[in-house]
Amino acid sequence: MEAIPARARAYVVCVVLGALLCLLPLPTVHAPWWAVALLAALYAGCEQIARRRFAGTFYPVLLAAAFLLPPPAAALVPLPGALFSHVDEGSPWLRRCWRAAQLALAVWAAGRVHWALGGRNAVVASDFPYALLPALAAVLAFCLVLTVLDGGILALAERTPLRRAWRGLFPRSLAPIGVHGLAGLMMAVLWRSPYGPVAALLVLLPMGVSWWVFAQYHREHAAHQATIRALVQAVDIKDGYTRGHSERVGQASMMIARQLGMDDSRVEVLRFAGILHDVGKLGVPTRLLRKDGPLTPEERRVIELHPEYGHEIVRGIGFLGEARAAVLHHHERLDGSGYPYGLLGSQIPESARVVAVADAFDAMTSTRSYRRARPVSAALAELERCAGAQFDPRMVGALMLALGKYGWRPAVTADEPPDLVPPAAPVPSRPGVHR
Repeated sequence: MEAIPARARAYVVCVVLGALLCLLPLPTVHAPWWAVALLAALYAGCEQIARRRFAGTFYPVLLAAAFLLPPPAAALVPLPGALFSHVDEGSPWLRRCWRAAQLALAVWAAGRVHWALGGRNAVVASDFPYALLPALAAVLAFCLVLTVLDGGILALAERTPLRRAWRGLFPRSLAPIGVHGLAGLMMAVLWRSPYGPVAALLVLLPMGVSWWVFAQYHREHAAHQATIRALVQAVDIKDGYTRGHSERVGQASMMIARQLGMDDSRVEVLRFAGILHDVGKLGVPTRLLRKDGPLTPEERRVIELHPEYGHEIVRGIGFLGEARAAVLHHHERLDGSGYPYGLLGSQIPESARVVAVADAFDAMTSTRSYRRARPVSAALAELERCAGAQFDPRMVGALMLALGKYGWRPAVTADEPPDLVPPAAPVPSRPGVHR
């Protein structure tokens, strides 16, 4: 418990007391207690599987309880599964009590909303589509309680401002919880039908399969991010002068791609392209990367091999897609004077043209060993001057428009896409070198 601040522990106690208040009417509630016990056992089993195998939470059983049972009885359903769930981190019982109270409050709120809107009668009568409206309202209440409580504990435990702690939590969780709510409604309707609880349990089979597929996707995505992070860290260790440069180029590439209207998957690939554009430096002697004086022609030719080294490093990584072409060609110029192959105009892949502009922009707006950083306006003026000869004018225009909308905040990590901030954000300088 020492790792959890006192204010966060006090917040957990308040949430637990709130959950206990929701359970106070239990002695006067008329509920099918065998159904409460069955749903609680079912949720506990699903929770164990979800936590250990999928690193997530399985909500359909909880929402089915909110649709089937009186709110205080429904609030009992998550308690066994949450109180005896597996916890890897410190203070396991505090975390279990927090999770149990949070889920109890969310289920209670969903049940109250559902019953207040007449959802119980609609479920009993299998009255579609009228059963959908109370169920949707209940799902919204469930999701809102979870996100409000999650934002509060994040703000208190990690000293995150409330606005930032809550930012994006509700919309990100609404879609998956909405799908779970639909499955919970199907369970409730089948439970009340002549087919009984056994038929309701069959709903969990396709949900379990889809949850497994979803978990596999996230594991694969996490593996991709780990690969990118390892390569970037290796480059930063080898060439300390440009620490952070790759990540900033990834951010600028992403801004250009979004401004051009590319779909999210391609935006992500171009972010990877920007982050990995200098990975070929791993094949360049460290003494050349860290040399303080001017390079000789021979040394410059060695440095100019880094796009080809980079392409050799990443060409076997299938998920990078067109990012591999950007790694190879980001030093090509429209007039054919670039390297390694002297490509002209449209011969240069679009991804490489995006990264070339992002790379040059960050190089000009970062402090280097031989000069101070230029203001953003001066860097954009230089890009505009070189557009058509060195840079693609379309990419330069897209970067200018994106910076006009969001400003430039180069403090990013290689793990996740950064948030874009208003134009008033400052433009910090970062040390580094770019040859």
